[in-house]
Amino acid sequence: MSVRIIVDSTADMTPQVQNQLTVVPLTILFGNEAYVDGVTLTHHQFYEKLVESDVMPTTSQASPAAFEDIFAQLSEQGEEAVVLTVSSKLSGTYQSAMIAAQDYDNVFVVDTQSVAIGAGILAQRALELVRDGLSGEAIARQLEKEREDICIVAMLDTLEYLKRGGRISKTVAFAGGLLSIKPVVSLKNGDIEILGKARGSRQGNNLLVREIQAAGGVNFDKPLLLGYTGMSDVLLKKYMQDSSFLWEGHVSDLPYTLIGSVVGTHTGPGAVAVAFFKNDAEC
Repeated sequence: MSVRIIVDSTADMTPQVQNQLTVVPLTILFGNEAYVDGVTLTHHQFYEKLVESDVMPTTSQASPAAFEDIFAQLSEQGEEAVVLTVSSKLSGTYQSAMIAAQDYDNVFVVDTQSVAIGAGILAQRALELVRDGLSGEAIARQLEKEREDICIVAMLDTLEYLKRGGRISKTVAFAGGLLSIKPVVSLKNGDIEILGKARGSRQGNNLLVREIQAAGGVNFDKPLLLGYTGMSDVLLKKYMQDSSFLWEGHVSDLPYTLIGSVVGTHTGPGAVAVAFFKNDAEC
């Protein structure tokens, strides 16, 4: 029995990986304006609106019906499915998938406990397990183990969007702007956590490197993905140059992608991020 991997639209990955997946879109709201994530609003259009709008966007979870339609089709075709959703602490999408899956014994739902490129590399890992010939249930159980090893670290260009989202105080954001502070953050337990602060991009890149080293380095036997927010990948490419010694001899090309709405809302444009499977240390 073949296995299909399903993700929601908060997972970010390269087009080559996404083309092998089934994507269930969430809804993005700018005030009273509603958009289907990745369908009626691309990631680039999202950042254009984010910069221009005075309203903080929000997302509306995928409904059980959106998943049910896909599950019914799979059953008719005799396929199994492994569904990977954004962290249940960030969205009700996981619960929607669980409700829809109740009547199907061929559907296995996994809370990635992550988002964006973190969920993206878990989805890529799922595709590897499909190619290894594992059943849907075995893939789900393996992913629930391996999700614990995923690390996401990112450097932000500004604290403004964390302030707008209520994640930090106005005083902290104002001081950070005056000092050109570049915060380095991680996603832990569904929340954005500030790991450190640097003055300028060069120090920020160095701090990103130190955080990766603190996690015991990258497990290059599993998927790795870099990402950026906004309209330009210039800052990300600068980081890739500054940190080249981390990757040389391990990968020929570093995969990267534009990060979508869920993380982009809180980080704003100009962020660079890395998602990887750690070796042995904590991250």
